[in-house]
Amino acid sequence: MDAAPRSPRERFREQTRNEAKRVALDQLAESGPAGISVNAIAKRMGITGPALYRYFENRDALLTDLIVDAFNDLGDAMEAAAQAHRRKAPAAKVRELGARFRAWALEQPHRYLLLFGTPVPGFRAPELTIGLADRALRPLLDAVADLAPDGLPAERTAFDRQLTAWHERRGGSPLPPVVLQRGLQAWSRMHGLISLEVEGQFVGMRVDPEPLFRAELESIIDQPWQ
Repeated sequence: MDAAPRSPRERFREQTRNEAKRVALDQLAESGPAGISVNAIAKRMGITGPALYRYFENRDALLTDLIVDAFNDLGDAMEAAAQAHRRKAPAAKVRELGARFRAWALEQPHRYLLLFGTPVPGFRAPELTIGLADRALRPLLDAVADLAPDGLPAERTAFDRQLTAWHERRGGSPLPPVVLQRGLQAWSRMHGLISLEVEGQFVGMRVDPEPLFRAELESIIDQPWQ
């Protein structure tokens, strides 16, 4: 059944919220998450602060919307890359997914830092963002799992049990703990280099970070399984 048409008021509300988020993204690019101000956004839009608070309860509600949008965009990008390269060998899929994640971060570094940079003082992301973050990770974890040989050991340590419990909460198909650990290591190592690059840490070194990132992916792919 088709959804009922939205009323003019609903369309206006959506347009206002979207405009506010566009202005907030400009603020984010200019000053980082701490620079986002609902009153300043309202002023740039030509309305009063109290008027904008009818659309966002407070700054944290606006930040939450920006985070949800960014995670969805990143999840879309990672899932599209996984689909586009689904017929490739596992190692090639890891390379392609790593490259897509890095490209997304470099295309919009302010959104990357909103998701993975320094926490905003006084802001606590709601629980719903955990599942959205998992959606971005899942394609890489699946590709790493495809690299794994048969016969890997089951749980051996308390950390293994933690990994298994985490994976069960996210609803994934059963995987050996060593595969889960390798996937999280890959995600963490990619984050490390991308964060340094986004924050400009390689500029003063005059080192091209792209070959370094590719070498890190190859290290992940070639790492022996235990």
